Amino acid sequence: MTMPPVRDSVASAEEALSVRASHVRERANWMRRRLLAMIVEAGQGHPGGDLSATDILATLYFDILRFDPAQPQAPGRDRFVMSKGHCTGALYSALAGAGFFPEAELDSYLRPESRLNGHPNRTYLPGVETNTGPLGHGLPVAVGIAIAAQIDQADYRVFVLTGDGELQEGSMWEAAMLAGHRGLGQLTVIVDRNRLQQGARTEDTNALEPLADKWRAFGWDVVEVDGHDPVALLQRLDAACLPRSRPLCIIANTRKGKGVSFMEDQAGWHHGVPNAAQYAQALAELDAELVA
Repeated sequence: MTMPPVRDSVASAEEALSVRASHVRERANWMRRRLLAMIVEAGQGHPGGDLSATDILATLYFDILRFDPAQPQAPGRDRFVMSKGHCTGALYSALAGAGFFPEAELDSYLRPESRLNGHPNRTYLPGVETNTGPLGHGLPVAVGIAIAAQIDQADYRVFVLTGDGELQEGSMWEAAMLAGHRGLGQLTVIVDRNRLQQGARTEDTNALEPLADKWRAFGWDVVEVDGHDPVALLQRLDAACLPRSRPLCIIANTRKGKGVSFMEDQAGWHHGVPNAAQYAQALAELDAELVA
């Protein structure tokens, strides 16, 4: 049998990556539009952090994670923990888009007795692995999940998305130290490094840099990536799924409010609701992005 030239194989791999990235971009754009609609209808929310995390969540839920929404508790599923639990607009839109519950239910966001409350609740909603909201809880729980996988010799992967301001919590570094000590190679932490927290910049509040060196000192492998580039995210997360002997931290450099010009890199949009004119502008910008 004649083997195809190496250049053809490379071209095919590049084409496949381009197709995957295009799908992620389309889903991320849909998520941005959907979460903004949810926040406007609810009259509250955290659009800045939702938008900075959207490309990461779209890459995970529409390409990387192994799951079956019809069997959300299947033992072999990958586990995802949303440690920055206040950013439910992005999480819920990803879960609905992935088929865990009907998209129409997004219209109930933050209403009384809705399953879609301000912080994710695993008792209410399929696809939520653990309740989060108080910052500093998600990574410790995820480390416990990864230890269970290690003990059981299970092959599922554990992914965590954390905010960078959240890394000022001591519980995060206790968990990081344990993960490094245990060599939890199936654990990947993604830091949404938008450099803003509620009301201020992270470096003005409690400086995190040199952030990569801190993770390495705790026994982790570390890579950095543009958190809004689906191609780069796919490449890093594909590599994260390969067998490893150490936990991995992906520092995803992002912009708070990404995709909406007046929200980008503005601490004031940590939480807030766009007015009618701002909402129309946001949708117009997202429409333009979709056809660009």
